[in-house]
Amino acid sequence: MSCPLRVGLQLPEVEREVRWPEVREMALLAEAVGFDSLWLGDHLLYRDTRDRATGPWEAWTSLAALAEATSRVTIGPLVAATAFHAPAMLAKIASTVDEISGGRLILGLGAGWNETEFRGFGFPYDRRVDRFAEAFTIIRTLLRTGDCEFDGEFYRVERSALRPRAAEGRPPIMIGSIGPRMLSLTMPYADSWNAWHAWFGNRPDGLAPLRAKVDAACLAAGRDPAEVERTAAVLVATPEGIGRKQGGDEPRSTASGADQPITGTPQEIAVTLHGFARAGLAEVQVVLDPITFESIEWMRPVLESLDA
Repeated sequence: MSCPLRVGLQLPEVEREVRWPEVREMALLAEAVGFDSLWLGDHLLYRDTRDRATGPWEAWTSLAALAEATSRVTIGPLVAATAFHAPAMLAKIASTVDEISGGRLILGLGAGWNETEFRGFGFPYDRRVDRFAEAFTIIRTLLRTGDCEFDGEFYRVERSALRPRAAEGRPPIMIGSIGPRMLSLTMPYADSWNAWHAWFGNRPDGLAPLRAKVDAACLAAGRDPAEVERTAAVLVATPEGIGRKQGGDEPRSTASGADQPITGTPQEIAVTLHGFARAGLAEVQVVLDPITFESIEWMRPVLESLDA
């Protein structure tokens, strides 16, 4: 038997300070429980409403370690900000992590949004989509052909080359955006697309308008929309959930609008997740409230119900 859709797990970010040994053990437990993929947010720094600084561990270093620690699950950034590295370097890093993982990396890409970390780490925040467009060209060209020459307004590479290279067509590229220009830039080339739960109300019936945008961008590029896999992050609260802190905010209410989590018995949650498969998704990345060993284990019967 196989699950009607793949189910991934987002590992801790800023809910609380989690040291690497705990992150590693969570990853191993998630793999044993039956999750199909593991994801890390690519963020550097947040400041909450009281100006308190928080941040996760650096994503790509952590992904390399997860690639070595795990053996079955796919791994990836949800999603990597192209502004945080020179684009050719990001292609090199992604290719290396894909090699370490044995071909299990999914390269999630986006333009970034959190001004606090751009300013705090010295990255330009202006014209992010323009910068992304050039970076994306370099990254995908290097990953797909191994070589790139590019002379743009923001980036220039001369006789750039990836040596050694990952296997042909690897890693697959996933785009996390619903902006019209971002979609027009990426849908001609992307392997998959991802939505964050707040964009569609965290329910299967909220996905249709977003999927229509992706379809339209594919058609405008002369591409069959069916060639682009659809995925989404979904917020799930266990009985112990009190509101998962995200993105520098105070803990969000479990009953507020777009952040309302999926709740219920494991069987009821499995039914809701199955609804995402009927809505056209190939994978969901579960954002758990809380994200603990106990909550990961609590998801075991959810995955078993989907398998059944």
